[in-house]
Amino acid sequence: MHRPVDQWIYNQDTINWNLKMADQKATNVTWHDGEVSREDRFSILRQRAATIWFTGLSGSGKSTIAVALERALYGIGKLSYRLDGDNVRLGINKNLGFSGADRKENIRRIGEVAKLFGDAGVIALSSFISPYKDDRDEVRELHEQAGIAFVEVFVDCSLAEAEKRDPKGLYKKARAGEIKNFTGIDDPYEAPTNPEIHLKTDEMSIEQEVQIVLDHLQENGFIIDQPLTRADDLAVAGASS
Repeated sequence: MHRPVDQWIYNQDTINWNLKMADQKATNVTWHDGEVSREDRFSILRQRAATIWFTGLSGSGKSTIAVALERALYGIGKLSYRLDGDNVRLGINKNLGFSGADRKENIRRIGEVAKLFGDAGVIALSSFISPYKDDRDEVRELHEQAGIAFVEVFVDCSLAEAEKRDPKGLYKKARAGEIKNFTGIDDPYEAPTNPEIHLKTDEMSIEQEVQIVLDHLQENGFIIDQPLTRADDLAVAGASS
């Protein structure tokens, strides 16, 4: 067992290790553009890409909404893909735990993956507790720099209601001390202060929640009925720059 000083050194080493993981290590590399542009991909898909970032407590309903939204988008002929917190920890992020540093790296990696989906023209549905505001802001900035829309959705649910739902039994384990660094119990959740969409899932039905997100996508030009032209996309890019 670590003594307090040893624990501090251990935590600092872990943080430094994760920060280094975000550094550009490879040299002599250059982005290679292809002959099919992002606008070309938008055109054949008849949609504009966006990352819909669902954030909230465990049990708040993030994944449930994303699954229903993906189905609704499919129903109207739109391509989306879910990036789910548990799913990515079974693959690309399987070497990360739940320390503050690992959570930060988890969100950084998924931000990069979501950005690639956006460049492909896909509407990415990202469901992550993502408890820290700075981490979410970094993902937003990453998207803004790439010219890809980032829509933060605060899946708002009281801790009492989330514990009552507890679909995986995680709150019970956290209360019993079997799980450490659990958001809402012994780790903080920093709620968004100005999300694009605010869903109060302990007051709304899943149908209402999905419709609110669909309305936002339609009203902001992400879902369209006619094929896009390159002129259309250049005009949109110029208006948003």
